Amino acid sequence: MKYNLVYADFYTNYVALVKEAPIEKALSKNTEEFLDLLDDIPGSMINHAYGEGKWTVKEVLQHIIDAERVFSYRIIRIARLDGTPMASFDENKWMENANTAKRKWSDMVKEFKFLRKSNLLMIADFSKEQLNATGTASNQPVSTAALCYILAGHVKHHMNILKERYLKK
Repeated sequence: MKYNLVYADFYTNYVALVKEAPIEKALSKNTEEFLDLLDDIPGSMINHAYGEGKWTVKEVLQHIIDAERVFSYRIIRIARLDGTPMASFDENKWMENANTAKRKWSDMVKEFKFLRKSNLLMIADFSKEQLNATGTASNQPVSTAALCYILAGHVKHHMNILKERYLKK
């Protein structure tokens, strides 16, 4: 299927990180890779930050969970042809109010796994028209299909950061 990939320039790097098609395959592969990486992170590293003022590994996972929810909300709104523009979100403000330090790592990993499974089930049911629908988020046009690739690319982006800056893999 040919997808209508409409997205703002600031998402270009995320979309470029995803090489697979169709969307369901890309998201499934991305999910497996990310869960494997999370399984490989030693418990001693989850509260590690690679620099002053940087998020801990645990906070990176919280950010990914939060973004997964935001992007999936945008996906369903656009797929259901709700033309109401959607605002951006301030990930730093969200992190300040996430209480991540009190969360269990294992619960957070499960939460991501269930969120992504839910998103995979939702996306698998979309028609061609729904996947190619376009709406507005963060004052920019974006399509359902592009948001699906952004979901995978966002996780891939943070996987790369975790490997390069936190885990030195």
